[in-house]
Amino acid sequence: MASIRFPAAILAACLFAASAQAAGEKLPAAELADNGLHVQPWFLESFLDIGEDLAEAGADGKKLVVFIEQAGCPYCREMHEVNLRDPEIVAYLNEHFVSVQLDLRGSREATDFDGEALEERDLAKKWGTIYTPTLIFFSPDKAGDGDQSGRELAVSVMPGYFKPFHFRTMLEYVADGHYATGKHFQTFVDERAKALRDKGEKVDIW
Repeated sequence: MASIRFPAAILAACLFAASAQAAGEKLPAAELADNGLHVQPWFLESFLDIGEDLAEAGADGKKLVVFIEQAGCPYCREMHEVNLRDPEIVAYLNEHFVSVQLDLRGSREATDFDGEALEERDLAKKWGTIYTPTLIFFSPDKAGDGDQSGRELAVSVMPGYFKPFHFRTMLEYVADGHYATGKHFQTFVDERAKALRDKGEKVDIW
């Protein structure tokens, strides 16, 4: 079953992010859905077949990131209120990734890479997710052969809330494939911070 896109809405959100970035403005606050999750207009609407979502991302030359959140999570709210209202972060995210949201306690059916269909909460448990928000990254060059789960195929994981600098750095770490070189994420953080400081830019790590 193919994923369903709403390209006009996603394109409009991306263009808005670009214009807000140029103007130095924050993006609008995310809407709160009936299930209590904050929802971004650029989240992919799909049948939650994660393998198909990754294939769709790959067809667009992008990687896939799965946001796992839950209602009432203060750090999920912080991510949406701070990180995902930063137009530079959102523009970079949408340039390099397709984003899917799962509910840690949700009951919608989702399909893992190995073909197992189960409720969102059970898929999150299968993938070993404990904290929210957790962002799990997948790459088309590690899509598996149909007998591996997302826990085995993930190329990187953001386990909990990262402040904007670390959040943006993780996106770059995955988008540019640094995970595949064996370079530790913290080493990449230090290198990026130094490179920016060397150019005279302020680095707000904390």
